[in-house]
Amino acid sequence: MKFFNIEKTSEGKARAGEITTDHGKIQTPIFMPVGTVASVKTVHQRELKEDIKAQIILGNTYHLYLRPTMDIMQEAGGLHKFMNWDLPILTDSGGFQVFSLSKSRKMSEEGVKFKSHIDGSYHMFTPEKSMEIQRQIGADIFMAFDECTPYPCEYNQAKTSMELTHRWLKRCIDWTEENKEIYGHKQRLFPIVQGSTYSDLRKISAEVISEAGAEGNAIGGLSVGEPEEEMYRITDEVTDILPKDKPRYLMGVGTPWNILESIGLGIDMMDCVMPTRNARNAMLFTWQGVMNLKNEKWKRDFSPLDEFGTSYVDREYTKAYLRHLFVSKEYLAKQIASVHNLAFYLDLVKVAREHIIAGDFYEWKKSVVPVLRQRL
Repeated sequence: MKFFNIEKTSEGKARAGEITTDHGKIQTPIFMPVGTVASVKTVHQRELKEDIKAQIILGNTYHLYLRPTMDIMQEAGGLHKFMNWDLPILTDSGGFQVFSLSKSRKMSEEGVKFKSHIDGSYHMFTPEKSMEIQRQIGADIFMAFDECTPYPCEYNQAKTSMELTHRWLKRCIDWTEENKEIYGHKQRLFPIVQGSTYSDLRKISAEVISEAGAEGNAIGGLSVGEPEEEMYRITDEVTDILPKDKPRYLMGVGTPWNILESIGLGIDMMDCVMPTRNARNAMLFTWQGVMNLKNEKWKRDFSPLDEFGTSYVDREYTKAYLRHLFVSKEYLAKQIASVHNLAFYLDLVKVAREHIIAGDFYEWKKSVVPVLRQRL
């Protein structure tokens, strides 16, 4: 069975495809909800599957390693069984989390020594250790261990970091070739393109990553504070180089308009905590624009939450009711808003896919992006 099949390519770079894993098929372009600690915050697995229509979710290597620990994970039979999720899972390598612990980590050629944010204990992540943990988690797609540079980043720092990421990639590949899967399903390693916002470094990295011959490739180190235009420019340059017949994953992106622009640049997979994080702060994304449910204007609005929404919460609750829950600091507010936002994100990529297949994606994107950005 072919891992990635392109069904339709648009007049530009956008394409509609299908990824096949042992836990099911994924129609691309796809958005992947983030389930950091074996849970997409405030959302049941049943809602993710039946209402939000998630086709793949993410787990986090760093967080799962610290808690519940790999002993528990293996006793459970891997993450799929532990969290009762029988569809595909992708895990990141822990590189980004370790990068974000800048005050309590120490880098070396060997790997990264860091201090747990939970109890202050010290741990060491090497490329081999990251691979071992991801084998134990058992994700269908797992990421090579990389160093993510901050923004802004000096050229020499970006170059040194990129070269380290490339050396670590070789160690990741060697380890995975010597150590097979442990739960009886196929796991696929994606390497990560780095190089900050420097075109020459990104091109070098994209070439090195392409030559690795992996079944899919990722672009990291974007959406870390750089302007949107820089993110689009780098993505465009990198997708020119990465193999066309393999899925491309843009890590940590983003807003609804970021997602559509990225699809237009040849990206197949995206993830971001934004739909759930913003939902918990009363920000809802809709086809009409962005709503802040704490605003006074919704106080007496008894219309459905979102008349164009696809989830049950959009029909069953009103704007006034959700505003009341947020003002009252009720937990249910965060749950309702999270289900809405995730369902909207999955609907967004589904409709984008339909327009790619219909052949009018770019025309549609041009008309819809300004609407998505407006504040209601």
